[in-house]
Amino acid sequence: MEIATLIPSPDSIPVPSEWFGFLLTLTFMLHLLFMNVMVGTGMIALCGHLKKDTGAYPLEKDISQKLTFIIAFTINLGVAPFLFLQVLYGQFIYVSSMIMAVYWLSVIIMLIIAYYSAYYCKLNFDRLHSARTYFIGFTVLIFFAIAFLFTNNMTLMLKPQTWTVFFDNPRGTVLNLSDPSLFPRFLHFMTASAAVGGLFIAVLWSLKQKKGIRGAEAYIERGMKWFTYATLLQILIGSWFLISLPRDIMLLFMGRNTIYTHTFIISLSLTVMTLVFGFYRKVRGAAISALGLIFSMILMRDMLRTACLAPYFRLTDIQVIPQYSPMILFFAAFIGTAVVVIYVLRLGAGVKHENNSY
Repeated sequence: MEIATLIPSPDSIPVPSEWFGFLLTLTFMLHLLFMNVMVGTGMIALCGHLKKDTGAYPLEKDISQKLTFIIAFTINLGVAPFLFLQVLYGQFIYVSSMIMAVYWLSVIIMLIIAYYSAYYCKLNFDRLHSARTYFIGFTVLIFFAIAFLFTNNMTLMLKPQTWTVFFDNPRGTVLNLSDPSLFPRFLHFMTASAAVGGLFIAVLWSLKQKKGIRGAEAYIERGMKWFTYATLLQILIGSWFLISLPRDIMLLFMGRNTIYTHTFIISLSLTVMTLVFGFYRKVRGAAISALGLIFSMILMRDMLRTACLAPYFRLTDIQVIPQYSPMILFFAAFIGTAVVVIYVLRLGAGVKHENNSY
């Protein structure tokens, strides 16, 4: 069967694809940061519960109080990049979603359950005692399951040659388990979450330390340890992910393509810089270098997608029918929403500060 016949024709777009590529990168980075914090802090809290570390109680309670807000932001910030992904690669993500439809639709149910589990733990943190371990563990387990399903979909869309499996199993219960890059890619994201979660804790408690809160230094140290050792582990998992790619694509990052290779070298340099800041417990430096590293990794992810789909599709294939008003309206709504959200967050922080002062 000719694989190209399985790929739907792309829809036309109102502005050049570079605009949607920029918006995809921007919104995905925002979503990824919150997703990493969500999963990473949940993992750290769970490990503290399992160790029965009484000294970590303030940290675990603080994570519990913030986790529900982080989940909400993660979900909402995930809508925009997925929509932009559909605009540019809709004919691929649509088919891959259909092939694994049962699992894909279950993500909504799992998100609701995870949110309620986290919320119940937040509202009953002190009364739950040891049962907190089960609630936070259940929540983290669902996070992992959702991430695994997303990884399946994002890898399945890159391999149209595997879509013929649908004719053998049209029930929407196919996973991309035969892909050698599936598990290293999944672990790559989860390990990154542990690192960013630790860094988030270090940054948060650094701010509390400046306010004179006692014991903050211990939690800064704990967060930086998670950040540093998870980043070290990322080197091993990232290497596994790289060699699991098809040889011709892997070689693009190893010298065959100048832009791909330079981006890869920049990522390696930022990884070394990040580790140095991590070992020396330089929170601000680690945060800045980590942001640069995450951005470079997103660019590499985009390059990987482009290379995988190159035999079937290029963004230049999309017909552009100029209509700039929707994009202008989007930017206006985006800026207006950002201003409102920031204002509400500052307002909420001010009310909380007043309540704590009584």
